[in-house]
Amino acid sequence: MKMIHGKRTWTAIQLAKAVAGELFSGNPRSRFSGISIDSRRISPGQIFVAIVGEKHDGHTFISNVISQGISGVILQKDRLDKSLFKRLKTEGVCSISTADTTRGLGDLAAFYRRKLRTGIVAVTGSNGKTTTRRMTAEVMAQKFITHSAAGNFNNEIGLPLTLLELSPEHQWGVVELGMNHPGEIRRLSDICLPNIGVITNIAPAHLEGVGSLEGVVNAKGELLENIIEGGTAVLNADDPNVARLAERTGEEVLFFGFSGKAAVRAVSVREQKGKVKFNLVLPGASIPVTLRIPGRFMVSNALAAAAVGFRLGISPEKIKTGLESLTSIPGRMNMITLNCGIHIIDDTYNANPGSMKAAVEFLSRLKKYGRSIFVGGDMLELGEASAELHRKLGEQVASSGINRLYITGKFSDSVAEGARKKGLNLRNIRVGSKEFILKDLIIYLRPGDRVLVKGSRGMAMEEVVKGLMEFDEKELRITHNRSTVSVTKSK
Repeated sequence: MKMIHGKRTWTAIQLAKAVAGELFSGNPRSRFSGISIDSRRISPGQIFVAIVGEKHDGHTFISNVISQGISGVILQKDRLDKSLFKRLKTEGVCSISTADTTRGLGDLAAFYRRKLRTGIVAVTGSNGKTTTRRMTAEVMAQKFITHSAAGNFNNEIGLPLTLLELSPEHQWGVVELGMNHPGEIRRLSDICLPNIGVITNIAPAHLEGVGSLEGVVNAKGELLENIIEGGTAVLNADDPNVARLAERTGEEVLFFGFSGKAAVRAVSVREQKGKVKFNLVLPGASIPVTLRIPGRFMVSNALAAAAVGFRLGISPEKIKTGLESLTSIPGRMNMITLNCGIHIIDDTYNANPGSMKAAVEFLSRLKKYGRSIFVGGDMLELGEASAELHRKLGEQVASSGINRLYITGKFSDSVAEGARKKGLNLRNIRVGSKEFILKDLIIYLRPGDRVLVKGSRGMAMEEVVKGLMEFDEKELRITHNRSTVSVTKSK
């Protein structure tokens, strides 16, 4: 692999070797300036990797990319038919076949990562991965040339694409590792070989894939197996399941949290007008920090990012600047105030029992400002524990003093059962489709209400948020105590 004007170039023979594949057509000395899996965005000089996905098979677009002038493809052996083989040969396209193109993409990224001097911080955990990654990148950018993906590219396709975007100028890359089955984080961390591995927390999530909470502990702990020699594990001292993972690494361990055991911790935490303030305590220093993201649980994410900054020698003042620069992320505790005075907390990106509990606790603390309404969708991939964990969610909502519960999904009856058991009035438990919930909300809501919307990614609960926002653009009719008030957006 060579660098030309700061850009990497790959020869066909290097690519074939990296993916353990076979070059069956084209010039082995052909050079490529990059790698793409998207036929719509591929650039001249790049090689196309035909990924077999859940919805689309990249092999169906090979003819299109060839017609666009792309002169190289990496494809899967079992997808190569006679007509495609003939065309690739006839047109002199540089063609490489491999057993699995998704694995091949990861192998390409692993090959590239080992050629770079760029350091890698890898973040995993049941909750807070994306926010922690973004906070960490903001902190590190105060001192280093840092790269982090715009989205949560945290799987066997997204992580390699993030690594392949790194250039020799980048001093550090911050990546996110997700999982839904054992061995996935081991594979991802082997691809990226982190210098610093961060585990935010461990909660019941993806139980369908790993079987139990202990399965989650083992799966997240796989990150520690691939921290490079001389690296650091940054662990949550407040989470006993995370803290005990310190025994599984021979590298340096740096704890963060509220516990006295933590080297990086927070004191004097308070919430004010959608912000969270606390004093950040570092070894030998203390500095006030104001997060522009609501929720006390965000402090733990900030501490993880601060711990990485401290480990890399970033000053307390620059750590503070990095933490304070991050604003709300769409779908993650994003505060939206409608023209009619209703406040929506959009936390729709994903959900598991741990993040649901944190969301309920956050909404409960807003009761002093007005009525609180929780709108929830199913938590997916919880396996045999699904019904029981959804019942517990209903109990948490009722015990928190939240005014009204809306719930949709396969396990909505379990949530409702838990809420009834803990005393939430039946008229304030509303079960139905997202369309029903939206219509009922429009009738029920009044200015000053706080509405938190949350559910697993597959539930698409953002449709409720979008529906409220679109209706607010026109006219929101709010019915309360038999009187109807019409509030229209000002021109």
